[in-house]
Amino acid sequence: MQEWNRAIELIEKDLTAEVDAKALARIALTSEYHFRRMFASLAGLPVSEYIRRRRLTAATAEVIAGSTVLDVAVRYGYSSAEAFNRAFKAFHGLTPSEARLPGAVLHSQPQLRFHLRVEGNTAMKHRIVTKSAFRLIGRKTRVPLVHEGPNPAIIEFQRSIDPSDTKRLIGLSNTEPGGPLSVTDNLDDGRSEGSELDYWHAVATTDTAPAPDGFDVLEVPEGLWVVFETEGKFPEALQRLWADAATEWFPANPYRWAPGPELLSVTAEPGGTHGSGQLWIPVEPEGQSA
Repeated sequence: MQEWNRAIELIEKDLTAEVDAKALARIALTSEYHFRRMFASLAGLPVSEYIRRRRLTAATAEVIAGSTVLDVAVRYGYSSAEAFNRAFKAFHGLTPSEARLPGAVLHSQPQLRFHLRVEGNTAMKHRIVTKSAFRLIGRKTRVPLVHEGPNPAIIEFQRSIDPSDTKRLIGLSNTEPGGPLSVTDNLDDGRSEGSELDYWHAVATTDTAPAPDGFDVLEVPEGLWVVFETEGKFPEALQRLWADAATEWFPANPYRWAPGPELLSVTAEPGGTHGSGQLWIPVEPEGQSA
């Protein structure tokens, strides 16, 4: 993770300057697309949001030290004192003048440090699969991203699906991963909490016949996939798959996240609180141009 920490140091070199994400990606020895996506998965917030918070943290120190709001606003690239005041209040819940009062409680964004965590007693079960082109057929909706705990929008969507539709879909499944799938696609590169994504209740098939009426179709091209397996308590065990992939597997392997849908196949035990799952993520070799 040494190169990633060098990218952080470039941000810290001058928090008043514009930061070029392409330059950060070059330091991290990857593409801008991959850098943005991996940064959000590793840090839990988009790189643009991290930079904004770091700037506000530094700007707050200057405000508290007595600098005028206008001077600080100009120094940190805000178009006006009013724009800075709005950003300041959104970050702290206080105006700059309120922040100067004794006892004011303020927020700060610490400087990030990336570390590769190695745990010899925890191996990630995975395999690399070369998969021919296939189709996803099912129903889709737009939902907010939830990193931890149940996603109410997904639960409501799943409940709205007629069991007969699921039965019809299962009849179309003829390729890995088999059975009904939870599919996420069209995610924001930053993967920030609350950002929106396409969520599918679908199956994978190589059948090229027209989909049944009322179902959506997504064509998935031939490509490489990494397949992770897990078992444990739902939904925590499944949600950890994405975090473990970003923080443990990708930094240690010569692949990067590729554009495309991410597929989750789940087998629940009686009661639905525990079970097993497979996560399919599209990948490409690290040296391949994005």
